[in-house]
Amino acid sequence: MKVSERVHQSSETMDRVPYLKPLILLLALAVTLAFWTTPLAIADQFRLFILVCVVMFIARRIPGRWPTMLMVSLSILMTGRYIWWRTTQTLNFASTIEAIFGYILFMAEIYTWIVLFFGYIQTVWPLNRQPQPLPDDPAEWPTVDIYIPTYNEPLSVVSPTVLAAKSMDWPRDKLRVYLLDDGTREEFHRFATEVGVGYITREEHRYAKAGNINHALKLTSGEFVAIFDCDHIPTRSFLQTTMGEFIVDPKCALVQTPHHFFSPDPFERNFDTFMRIPNEGSLFYGLIQDGNDFWNAAFFCGSCAVIRRGPLEEVGGIAVETVTEDAHTALKLHRRGYRSAYLRIVQAAGLATESLSGHIGQRIRWARGMAQIFRVDNPWLGKGLSFFQRICYSNAMLHFFYGIPRLTFMLMPSAYMFFGLHVFGADAVSVMAYVLPYLFVSGLANSRIQGQYRHSFWAEVYESVLAWYTVLPTTVAFINPKKGKFNVTAKGGLIEQEYLDWATSKPYVWLLAINLAALVAGIVRLFTADRDEPVSVLMNMVWGLFNVAMLGAAVGVARETRQVRVSHHIPLKVPATLILADGKTVACHTENYSTGGLGIVLPKTMGLKRGDPIGVSLSRGAMDYYFSAVVARSSETHLGLKFEDWSHEKETQLIQCTFGRADAWANWEKELVTDAPLHSFVEVIEMGFQGVLRLFDAGLDAVEAVALRRPRRSE
Repeated sequence: MKVSERVHQSSETMDRVPYLKPLILLLALAVTLAFWTTPLAIADQFRLFILVCVVMFIARRIPGRWPTMLMVSLSILMTGRYIWWRTTQTLNFASTIEAIFGYILFMAEIYTWIVLFFGYIQTVWPLNRQPQPLPDDPAEWPTVDIYIPTYNEPLSVVSPTVLAAKSMDWPRDKLRVYLLDDGTREEFHRFATEVGVGYITREEHRYAKAGNINHALKLTSGEFVAIFDCDHIPTRSFLQTTMGEFIVDPKCALVQTPHHFFSPDPFERNFDTFMRIPNEGSLFYGLIQDGNDFWNAAFFCGSCAVIRRGPLEEVGGIAVETVTEDAHTALKLHRRGYRSAYLRIVQAAGLATESLSGHIGQRIRWARGMAQIFRVDNPWLGKGLSFFQRICYSNAMLHFFYGIPRLTFMLMPSAYMFFGLHVFGADAVSVMAYVLPYLFVSGLANSRIQGQYRHSFWAEVYESVLAWYTVLPTTVAFINPKKGKFNVTAKGGLIEQEYLDWATSKPYVWLLAINLAALVAGIVRLFTADRDEPVSVLMNMVWGLFNVAMLGAAVGVARETRQVRVSHHIPLKVPATLILADGKTVACHTENYSTGGLGIVLPKTMGLKRGDPIGVSLSRGAMDYYFSAVVARSSETHLGLKFEDWSHEKETQLIQCTFGRADAWANWEKELVTDAPLHSFVEVIEMGFQGVLRLFDAGLDAVEAVALRRPRRSE
């Protein structure tokens, strides 16, 4: 008998026997509380740590979900022991000032414990939902309106999305594409007319993107609405992949798919980790939303999603009360008893933010919006949500409150190094006996759960970059939810030269300087004032060194590298045929593509030179498409082709052969390397050191600029 069948039979048995399930849960809770609160001698606590580590390392090597559950359970047990010890043994302070700092640190830790436990509940059992089949007769398929909202983005960014949406595999009489232009631009109106899509604008531009979509809802009539950000190019299979869920489940109001980016974000570009280390969004779209789906709590993310019109109109359209209108809309739908679905199958791809300042601006909006929802429509208040839906929504919102806790952890070593304040009322040996097991075991458990989507210690880097900037927006939004406005994330920009973004990195530089000064103060203490507490000094110095590494990495991200390509090149290996000027043909294959050209690999060197005219043929199923081009670069068997004689028809054909392919993003995440915690730790430390060197180089450049009296780029 399979394990899944035994589990199913056990579940049926518990359902048949009254009160059996509550009794088992109460027994488990009693055992857990006993484990948490049983006092142990320090030596026995270390032995327990060693035993748990052995079990964790064995479980880590066993595939499957049940070893993962075991690791999570051990993490909860060891964390609970730490919490009990921390609460009962470490809050004794010698002075009022030490108590103030000590309780600030304690409250920051309480936040991390809540997020840790909620995160385990949220992600320990991802649903991994698969697409549902559609009726065999396309005449039974519903009508779908495609909304592509735009405000100030260039047409070069928007046109591929519009043309790809038009090319979806769906009955022509049941598919209507609308360009929602909140910028009211004649160029966009003309483009929509030329390519045969609807064009909607409005006189009053209230509520930004949400208002734009709600205005379109009044003017269209499709049974379903699919929404794409204007830079998210859908594949031809998007609707056939998503719409089956609505057919089999009439209560399903929302199907969300991942946001995928074919260009590097600032972290990936500035540290050269693109397609090697999962980016910041991978954890959310690869794991968290899949875990939310298990609890019927997957929420709308503003793009790459389909919503049933009836329920959407029932809740008043897209929410306008907060600037994260997408998540708030899903919350309203869930309160009404509607279900959502998440398909972890990439069916569209777009542009990541180009600059760190733009990236931070986008995250500030998300943080402000989540704080607004937490204030005006708190998931723990009101009716309609299950207990676990409340946990999933709460954790999504609480995540953006990490600013104050992260800053607290960055500054606390300085309290001891500079002023001798004991903010942790315990001796060094006890700290190691309880803190190390908690951190080490929870780190291993999270690596097991998240390792495919986020490498160890990278959360600390991301939060170090964003912490300073999220504190004020979340605090203000929590106090006064009406404060703040929607800001559009810029896409499609260029970075023509390398520079350190001094304006953005200033908080990290100050925090880095404080921690470096604290390390110097620690060295002084080690040999003068605190000779009787060398372990305490060393522990605080280790903490400070970790902060320096994280802040160094944050500064390193602010060193913007060049981004001079208008069109990003995306790997793709498919057959192609070159047509030479003399009419001869050469069978070859592509190695990458963009909206402006192709990378080609030849079977042998052919002596083609830059500027030579050439033709290339690509296939989509049984259809062959011909494109005129010139050689833009030539290196032995590798050619770079630039398209000529460009038109909307040719752009549509190229999209159908590239961005719009059903398998365009099928193997993308297979390129990523699974987390190895020790290797990840070393890598992050190296990046922190590299960031400090980048800061030093930028400082020398600034001094040189002043000395030579020439302008210095500062952004």
